[in-house]
Amino acid sequence: MIQENLVINYQRKPLPEKLFKLGLLLLVVGFVGVVLAYITNSARASFNLLVVFTWIASIGVGSMFFIGIEYLTGAVWSVPFRRVAEITASFVLVLPILAIPILSSIHSLYHWSHTEAVQVDQILKNKSAYLNQTFFIVRLFITLLLWFLFYYLFTSISRKQDKSFDQSLTKKNTIVSAVFMPVFAVTLTFFAIDWLMSLEPHWYSTIFGVYYFAGSFLAALGVFTFVSISLNENGFLVDGLGSEHYYSMGALIFAFTNFWAYIAFSQFMLIWYANLPEETFWFINRGVGSWLYFSIGIIFVKFIVPYILLLPQPAKMDPLRLKIAALWVLFAHYYDLFWVVMPTYSKGGVPFGWMELVFPVFTVGLLIVLFYIFAKNVNLVPIGDPKLKRGLEFHL
Repeated sequence: MIQENLVINYQRKPLPEKLFKLGLLLLVVGFVGVVLAYITNSARASFNLLVVFTWIASIGVGSMFFIGIEYLTGAVWSVPFRRVAEITASFVLVLPILAIPILSSIHSLYHWSHTEAVQVDQILKNKSAYLNQTFFIVRLFITLLLWFLFYYLFTSISRKQDKSFDQSLTKKNTIVSAVFMPVFAVTLTFFAIDWLMSLEPHWYSTIFGVYYFAGSFLAALGVFTFVSISLNENGFLVDGLGSEHYYSMGALIFAFTNFWAYIAFSQFMLIWYANLPEETFWFINRGVGSWLYFSIGIIFVKFIVPYILLLPQPAKMDPLRLKIAALWVLFAHYYDLFWVVMPTYSKGGVPFGWMELVFPVFTVGLLIVLFYIFAKNVNLVPIGDPKLKRGLEFHL
């Protein structure tokens, strides 16, 4: 009876069409810019697209991690917003399309993909069983297949519950989450190593997978927080959601900002302390020319600014400040991935021009259009979830 009452109280409103039109405009303008970028300088365009590819992957798979954590921990505060994470998890579905132009430019991106380079480089020879084009594509195929599978399971079970109100479906998704977690850890690590770390195939870092995970979950939280608050403020969710729910969002962003800083510093400190040439050169390349200032900037952009924004407790309950912080961590993650990727293309200094602007425009437009399409015909609240009432009554 409780769940039936919640169904009556929730009225699904169509998202404003102007949102779709805005996304489509940005997508078209950005796409034209991307095409021109490939015509002008395909290598530079490929590196920029790699930043976009790994950024979107972060949000999509990070959203699935959020869903899995909620089910496994039995959290209730996030239940009224969980459908937002289910929708943003759909971003993984566009990854194969983005991967095609990147794979077609693999020789421009990855030094290990050149047979002649491997033959004269003993380190690359030793890694050739792993770093070769065939196995690289196979790993991508397996990774995406697994992500698609768990995305389908999470969303189909959740939406089925909207109609059946079957409480056992929550337990089913909890089991799916338990299976997903080790799969997530392994696939995300391989994904980070393959697409980012292997840009410098001589480099070693045993913590890089965790580094990418920390940034990925932060980016997913950024999208989740901004979209959830915006939907709630405009009456698309259920009544009763407010500052105490927002506090949990702000606290998570704040916590993972600190976690990312800890992992980033640990990676740097261990490499600096060991002072091994096969590790230090990666940071040395990011301390040359204008990259030095860009590297210093990442400390402020990715850590200090969001830390200060969310340090006071009232800030974690302020919807405007939370939305600003959410957008900031999304920008910061893009900045971080740019810092990881682009020195391989331009070792002497930071490349910045119209190309570096059109790719973010394309990406934002793409994500808005995807969100609109996947949110258009579904409830924005998981009305069949038995924890929904407790989620609405959540208090700190």
